[in-house]
Amino acid sequence: MRKLKYVLALGLALSLFAAACGDDDDDSGATGDTSADTAGATSGDTSGDTVQVDQATDFTFDVITHGDDGVFWSVAQKGAEQAGTDLGVTVRYFGANNDAEAQSQAIEAAIAAGSDGIAISLADPAGLEAAAKAVVAAGIPLYTLNSGLNNYKELGAITHVGQTETVAGEGAGERFNTLGATKILCARQEQTNIALEERCEGLATTFGGDVVSEFVGLDADPTEQEAQIAALLQADPDIDAVMGTGPNLPLRAIAAGETAGRELVIAGFDVSPDLISALEAGTVAFTIDQQQYLQGYLPVVLMYLQKTNLNIAGGGLPILTGPGFVTTENVAAVKALAEAGTR
Repeated sequence: MRKLKYVLALGLALSLFAAACGDDDDDSGATGDTSADTAGATSGDTSGDTVQVDQATDFTFDVITHGDDGVFWSVAQKGAEQAGTDLGVTVRYFGANNDAEAQSQAIEAAIAAGSDGIAISLADPAGLEAAAKAVVAAGIPLYTLNSGLNNYKELGAITHVGQTETVAGEGAGERFNTLGATKILCARQEQTNIALEERCEGLATTFGGDVVSEFVGLDADPTEQEAQIAALLQADPDIDAVMGTGPNLPLRAIAAGETAGRELVIAGFDVSPDLISALEAGTVAFTIDQQQYLQGYLPVVLMYLQKTNLNIAGGGLPILTGPGFVTTENVAAVKALAEAGTR
């Protein structure tokens, strides 16, 4: 049913878009001289067909992620949609809410609708392998974002836009060392997301003490997350720090620490207005910022440039958007942007 709804939505969007373009001769969204033929490219061949670029709005790009509509993915979506506005192209965004089957179905629907480029997150590479390879087989440029740094090449993607999760985790471990922690609960909000596992693995590599990695429930159920963290704290009195692998878990850890009667060193990943407030209050020590706005924005730009100008970025390497660190020292500079929904 979800697949059907998505296909119908794509069909309706294409129909409305075609009708709107029929009487529209404004090409102000395109860059440069759009009256000449421009060579088109796919992920498999950059020397083949040509396309007539009379209007940038003739292009439709799909950004299909495993994300929900929470504080992290809403920013990535905003980035993708803003890139579409800036370039004068149509961007269709879909978040599968950690459902690999629904994400695969959305990818298949985008292929059937004749997408000009598809960007996907690879939280579950095995679950998306068939759909990702189908994009390449259809001659559609494929990019990955957020999750997928270790798998994008084998699936035929042009490049990956995101951060090196292990390196981000290693940076967190070094900071926890300076903060005096001895045992860290690395709390994960998704059970099958390899990127989150890599964050915890990187943390364990550089941290001088012990790291316990646990799935503590989805962001959709904050009450469960708080209860799970509190239970783990009560079961192990040696835990004196919590690393949340997303922006919501540090907030759950604050409440769980109060419930368990424990003082904790708390840190997280990513940025949200509530997490910014916690940093200002000093209840969270730091968060790692992977700049998800860029992860939504850049793939659209890359797909557009490949389609219109045969540009291929990355040189066989990923395009990194992080890690960066937001701490109590620099949080004020980030606050206004987070409140505006772009950080």
